[in-house]
Amino acid sequence: SFTPMETARIKVVGVGGGGNNAVNRMIGSGLKGVDFYAINTDAQALLQSAAENPIQIGELLTRGLGTGGNPLLGEQAAEESREAIANSLSGSDMVFITAGMGGGTGSGAAPVVAQIAKEAGYLTVGVVTYPFSFEGRKRSLQALEAIEKLQKNVDTLIVIPNDRLLDIADEQTPLQDAFLLADDVLRQGVQGISDIITIPGLVNVDFADVKAVMKDSGTAMLGVGVSSSKNRAEEAAEQATLAPLIGSSIQSATGVVYNITGGKDITLQEVNRVSQVVTSLADPSANIIFGAVVDERYHGEIHVTIIATGFTQSFQKSVLMDPRGAAAAPTAAGKEVVEGAKSVATTTAAGSRTATRKLFF
Repeated sequence: SFTPMETARIKVVGVGGGGNNAVNRMIGSGLKGVDFYAINTDAQALLQSAAENPIQIGELLTRGLGTGGNPLLGEQAAEESREAIANSLSGSDMVFITAGMGGGTGSGAAPVVAQIAKEAGYLTVGVVTYPFSFEGRKRSLQALEAIEKLQKNVDTLIVIPNDRLLDIADEQTPLQDAFLLADDVLRQGVQGISDIITIPGLVNVDFADVKAVMKDSGTAMLGVGVSSSKNRAEEAAEQATLAPLIGSSIQSATGVVYNITGGKDITLQEVNRVSQVVTSLADPSANIIFGAVVDERYHGEIHVTIIATGFTQSFQKSVLMDPRGAAAAPTAAGKEVVEGAKSVATTTAAGSRTATRKLFF
């Protein structure tokens, strides 16, 4: 007989309004195997949270109200409640911190929460959004300052520029749906990593392997591909790896974590073909791990999520300052790749269903 190893304990912490919304999105999508926490200064907002562990911070400072978009108040509120936050995170192996950068609570409190988690020795991963340009210069500057602070207190940081979503939303997309899309991309970033640890699949990954790639790995990029076509394995992999920034990111990444998800109809050969596409584009010296998961909800489709790690903070900042730009980035081979290309959608023969989507942040 033997004693089974305990599953790694993963906690997902949504900080501020954007983070709370993202956590609600994750819970609604059926994300399993993680504990959810919602942190906010706004008591009213916490009443709308689906998280089983709501945490009100800065009760003395804000008296249950928001921060009015002031990150300093958000930081002070987190410091006031540091002990409560630390107690909530106790026992973790991995902590995801998700937030929208640019506001008060998310920008101010998220770096403090990250600091608490990392100092306690938990693998700490930030998955945050950078504001739409139309949200104004003040929010952009506050977001940049918050990202710099967050970077110092996480092992891996994925920043998703919301302006990139303009490339995949059509002209008629309502404003509310655009923000829902931002929430869903945060979900994909978290789920792409957590699923390969928590869900038994065709290919299982040990938490230690994920930790080896993501520990102290700096800036990361997120790529997502989905296909339901005849050649869905290759197409989903190519869409995830050839989306904007991939020419620079995969080839210069020091680590790559990717997840393949499909219905019961996914085959071992399809998993192999996805892996061939990814490994052929990655640097031969990169540390690469992957998992393959069966999820009945994705019958007929293959989803590929890629996290490429090990980039400089200056590279990240250049992306944020011109998220939709068409600057040419040098690859490892010295060639140039055009960044900022719009995502492509191809339809099936019936012409009604999108067969392939790509997204890289």
